[in-house]
Amino acid sequence: MKMTSIIFIFLITCQNFSQSLTDYVDPFIGTSGTGHTFPGAVAPFGMMQLSPDTGIEGWDWCSGYRYEDLEIIGFTHTHLSGTGGADYGDILLMPTIGKVNFDPKQYRSIIDKTTERAKPGYYSVNLMKHNIKVELTATNRVGLHKYCFPKSNSSNVIIDLKHGISDKSIESKINIESNNTIVGYRRSKGWAENQIVYFVIEFSKPFINSGIALEDKIQDGKKEVKGENVKAFVSFNTSMNEIILAKVGISSVDIQGAKNNLTKELPDWNFNQVKDQTESSWNDVLSKIKVEGGTKEQKTIFYTSLYHSFIHPNILSDADGRYRGMDNEIHVADGYIQYTVFSLWDTYRALHPLFTLVQPDRNIDMIKSLIAKYNESGILPVWELSSNETGTMIGYHSIPIIADAILKGFKNFDVEKAYEAMLHSANMNHLGLESYKKLNYVASDLEHESVSKTLEYAFDDWCIAMAAYKLGKKEDYELFAQRALNYRNLFDGDSGFMRGKKSNGNWVSPFNPFEVTRDFTEANAWQYSMYVPHDIEGMINLFGGDKNFIKRLDETFSASSKLEGKILSDITGLKGQYAHGNEPSHHMAYLYNFTSEPWKTQKTIREIMDNLYTDKTDGLIGNDDCGQMSAWYIFSAMGFYPVCPGSNQFVLGTPLFEKITISNSNETKFVITSENLTSENCFIKSVSLNGKSFKSAYITYDDITKGGKLNFNLTSNLDGINSNLFNKIPYSFTNDLFVSTPYSANEFTYFDDSLLVELGCRTADAIIYYTLDNTDPDQKSNKYLKPFKISNSITIKAIAYKNGYRQSSIEKIEFNKLNYLQSLELENFEHGINYKYYEGKFSSVYDINEIEFIDTGNINNFSLSPAKIVDHFGIIFDGFIDIPKTGIYFFTTQSDDGSVLLIDDNKVVDNDGSHAALETSGMIPLQKGFHKIKLLYFEDYEGESLEAGIKGPDLKKQLIPDEMLFRISK
Repeated sequence: MKMTSIIFIFLITCQNFSQSLTDYVDPFIGTSGTGHTFPGAVAPFGMMQLSPDTGIEGWDWCSGYRYEDLEIIGFTHTHLSGTGGADYGDILLMPTIGKVNFDPKQYRSIIDKTTERAKPGYYSVNLMKHNIKVELTATNRVGLHKYCFPKSNSSNVIIDLKHGISDKSIESKINIESNNTIVGYRRSKGWAENQIVYFVIEFSKPFINSGIALEDKIQDGKKEVKGENVKAFVSFNTSMNEIILAKVGISSVDIQGAKNNLTKELPDWNFNQVKDQTESSWNDVLSKIKVEGGTKEQKTIFYTSLYHSFIHPNILSDADGRYRGMDNEIHVADGYIQYTVFSLWDTYRALHPLFTLVQPDRNIDMIKSLIAKYNESGILPVWELSSNETGTMIGYHSIPIIADAILKGFKNFDVEKAYEAMLHSANMNHLGLESYKKLNYVASDLEHESVSKTLEYAFDDWCIAMAAYKLGKKEDYELFAQRALNYRNLFDGDSGFMRGKKSNGNWVSPFNPFEVTRDFTEANAWQYSMYVPHDIEGMINLFGGDKNFIKRLDETFSASSKLEGKILSDITGLKGQYAHGNEPSHHMAYLYNFTSEPWKTQKTIREIMDNLYTDKTDGLIGNDDCGQMSAWYIFSAMGFYPVCPGSNQFVLGTPLFEKITISNSNETKFVITSENLTSENCFIKSVSLNGKSFKSAYITYDDITKGGKLNFNLTSNLDGINSNLFNKIPYSFTNDLFVSTPYSANEFTYFDDSLLVELGCRTADAIIYYTLDNTDPDQKSNKYLKPFKISNSITIKAIAYKNGYRQSSIEKIEFNKLNYLQSLELENFEHGINYKYYEGKFSSVYDINEIEFIDTGNINNFSLSPAKIVDHFGIIFDGFIDIPKTGIYFFTTQSDDGSVLLIDDNKVVDNDGSHAALETSGMIPLQKGFHKIKLLYFEDYEGESLEAGIKGPDLKKQLIPDEMLFRISK
């Protein structure tokens, strides 16, 4: 080799290794589409998120920013990254030129998109309206603004405390302390019911004029003003291109806390130094995982994903350790950092398992934070935001994070207190837990999102069981081990889907797995029917074995992407009915590793990485959800994923880079290499760990943390590698053979005169026994040989047996003979229905009756047109419906938020509660003629919609037409 070639290779190598990892981060990824990220300046896990706001109302602006917007309202200091709910956007600063105007429509500015720049810890843009260049950077708790003004005797900075992202300022205060310092606070009500941010603003140059406005009117001579709508301005004389800096410290505690944060973290005025130090902090955390090889696009996606994973949860406690707790009292985080923004339904799946590998000390502080929140509020958080429990999403998912740490052997937190908190969450009686504990499933007629809650509770209960076992608590282990199997009670063997079940044991009918209904959380039956991460082998048994399970997995990834329902914004990134844009699907591609066809995991994972992530602004196919979407990519690109957090196993996929180095906290390194890696070579030919052949479909947490080398040998050729690739499948809570629960093949369990009952079981050659007297069946009971006829209402209980297998659980089915509701005789009627309109904050339709209505009238149909406001109102409609033919009728409501429909005072559709647009159905037998109809509806916040539908004899599913609705004429 020539010397010049050697030198060239050496220079290229040096260049590669000296490359700053932040160069691969693009904070604009996810700022279009449904990603909901923000591009502004933030330090790793920083309290301060200093970023531009381009919009503050609507689901698309949950982070306050969308890349395609051409105007900026101003720059605020708190933001949420990738959430599906909106809040924050506190303490707006906006530089302007000319006469001061407090109207955001006037002080906002068109921006020069060609000048917009963002990288970790830095953002800049040119405001065209004001001819001002803005640059932003931040420390953990302080934001630093840099404004380059033109020559002007009226260079201003607007301070707007009314401004917020989808929240309401309920009390704010501004105090002009001196000619370069302003302090105050903003208390708001939004997603976080009671959030307060104290602030101090210091300018690098004394201002020559200032003023405070209340309700947009200047309060002459006042240096301190308090109210709901408080704003201020400061003005400077500036020469051409004069730089004015503004430091902003914030705190949840008090103004002194904000001042202390500013003094300790940013005593000087060196903008570039702060920017460089924050970039260095980002390089430190990004360097925990170093990748080599791959394309620039792949590296950009990878390191931007890692960047997004290290924004939330973020610091809550001040530099002196004080913070405002869940009880609104001031506490001190003694020896740890208190964190906030716990999107736990999302992040327990992959983000926190990632923290255990590359941020274990922070993860322990986060666990200490959860325990502190339990001490302050009396319950572990579900979705905590700024020391407020939002009650968003389902489950008790603080538990997997705590249990995972216990099971990995971490002891540097109060384990007994944490365990006490876990038990407390699981033993509550709210959110469906009462029926869950009594019936071993959440009953659909008693609680919305019943299927999703049952499955998520079962996983959380497994976490408690495993922690109890580790801690030697035998009785707790046995109780929660049994509860961990509750998922089996909602598996419908006939359809092969998890399905809503009523408190009487009957399935919710009719059933369509494509429908987005109240029984599922941001999903349908396709997306939740394989959500049993702790017991995949048990789930495979329910499906009737390996081949049946593979068939259903294949169908999931190839089925029509049709959705029937109204929450398409929450079900995105569809590959068949796999929805990568939402969390319940995230583990599914790895489930082939539990079957005889693991190569399908490798193929599917590569397709998802290649097609559903890009380096464009819309490069996230769904909400990033505080880093969960990004954490999925990080794990999958490394070649493994935590299918079951708490099991200490990572299920193998297929790596995306030639070499990946994970730096563990104990200064060991785990290196992943890939031989023959190309875009086509995604299939594993062989695996070795530390030079020895490796036949497990998973690696362990200990494998990674003690250091070593994992090598993948990849190929595009499947011949001869399928049958013997893995001889050890990943963890499953149960691995013994048991018989799948028997089922009724009758879609409907009600009848007119008689019904032929047909029973079945997914386990081949299983024998079914049943009883008709409501006693529990056994092998001495009636043996099912063929369908049998019933003529009266009856309860059937069935059980199934097979030699060498454990018996099935008992299935209870009620069959009911129909009783048609008689019609009414009406006189003096006319088309239309009556309504009463209410305003107030409701959590149930039944809250409406507790206040007086404020308006009444009549209308043609169930319309929201009587509403005078967009949030926090209710409407009660009542009238009569003309049923054209005697028969069974199905009614539906699709609503955002709650709705309940009654026919002749019988509750037919229960779609109550605050939720996104969901459809729920119910059945009732009706005689031909008039029947009373009543519909109760309330709107909470963020979107309003209402539709009422009908289906019946000779009547296809449709919205209830105007001509079927009547009221008494006056």
